[in-house]
Amino acid sequence: MTTLLVTNDDGVTSPALVPLIDALSALPEVSRVNALVPDRERSWISKSISRFEDITIAERVAETGAPKIMTASGTPADCTNLGVHRVFDQKPDLVVSGINIGLNHGLAFLMSSGTVGAALEGVVAGLPAVAFSVGVQGGHGTWVEHALSDAGADIWKNAATVAADIVSTVLAHGLPGDIDLLNVNFPADVTLDTPRLVTEVARVGYDGLFSSQDGERYVFKYEGLKERQPIRVPTDHEVLHDGKVSITPLRLPHATAIDAKLSAALVG
Repeated sequence: MTTLLVTNDDGVTSPALVPLIDALSALPEVSRVNALVPDRERSWISKSISRFEDITIAERVAETGAPKIMTASGTPADCTNLGVHRVFDQKPDLVVSGINIGLNHGLAFLMSSGTVGAALEGVVAGLPAVAFSVGVQGGHGTWVEHALSDAGADIWKNAATVAADIVSTVLAHGLPGDIDLLNVNFPADVTLDTPRLVTEVARVGYDGLFSSQDGERYVFKYEGLKERQPIRVPTDHEVLHDGKVSITPLRLPHATAIDAKLSAALVG
């Protein structure tokens, strides 16, 4: 039987957390779901590790019958590391990160995402991992207001159901040796019937992320993605724009082939 570790970057109050734990716990092949998440939102910090501060672990106070959830004062990657190596008495077979409130598609979000960073920390620990996110490509702020309200409850129930289905497939088939993790993005209206495609990472970035009125104090101000390098294969951006699920297989940084002429020039 299988043990899963669930974490996220939206923190213990995320409306996606309990539905995901419940859906994963209902899988017949899963015997245990351990949950360790940040005690508050910790987005946009990738795989940051808390080297210079102590981390406090606590158990969430919840209603009777609610799943047990542990919290940490650190980052999403801290949660993965602690969940794999320290807090629980059984090492997980798979790390599940998310479901993030908002998409993590394209190179810019992928490299910044705490959700993906938590999954990457699982890979560093030698484990397969899946990162899940759900959202819209336009009107994010308005959608988040709806998603966080009582009216948005079905978003998280449906997304959790699809996430559990994908996790079940990963557990049944495993990930090939050249794939470390899956970055999965759902459209906001995802259901089990929503088509799924395997995608490439869209080469998108952003310009300045900070704004200042006095030239001394700068505040975060995101102004949208910019296309850097168009590619022909289906990308996560394109697939989500068409209302489909994007499943992007990823491999941690590794050396690649180099032109013989450049290689000779570099090494002298």
